[in-house]
Amino acid sequence: MFQGTYNLSIDDKGRIALPSGQRELLSQYCAGLISVTKNPLDAGCLWIYPRPEWDRVREELGKLNSFDDGHRNLQRQLTGSCVDLEPDGSGRVLLPAALREHAVLEKRAVLVGLGLKWELWNEDAYRAISAPLTAAALTAEIRGLRI
Repeated sequence: MFQGTYNLSIDDKGRIALPSGQRELLSQYCAGLISVTKNPLDAGCLWIYPRPEWDRVREELGKLNSFDDGHRNLQRQLTGSCVDLEPDGSGRVLLPAALREHAVLEKRAVLVGLGLKWELWNEDAYRAISAPLTAAALTAEIRGLRI
């Protein structure tokens, strides 16, 4: 559903404006409601889900064994840091300071559509990870894709 890469500005209040085409898709899918959380795998990045997709993810997280340290940590990182947001009339959302600090988001960010969610990256961190794939990174599973 969501795709493409967009360079965004973060205003002095900590707001980003979602790209207009992505806003339209989001509006049709879930009336514009989103959930933003930490990306526990990559520093300098947040995950943004349309609310129905986040509800599914939260349900899956709830099935994890909270007596397992790794499971509990993942639940804490994702569910514990998640905030629900709704874009204003101009398509802007205010990112909470704690999430901006986690991803080191200051003036510039990169929004990357990944199908059912977006990644919101610190611009420098995104540049650092967006190098071309090397042969060593191509797993058998990736090699088997028909793309």
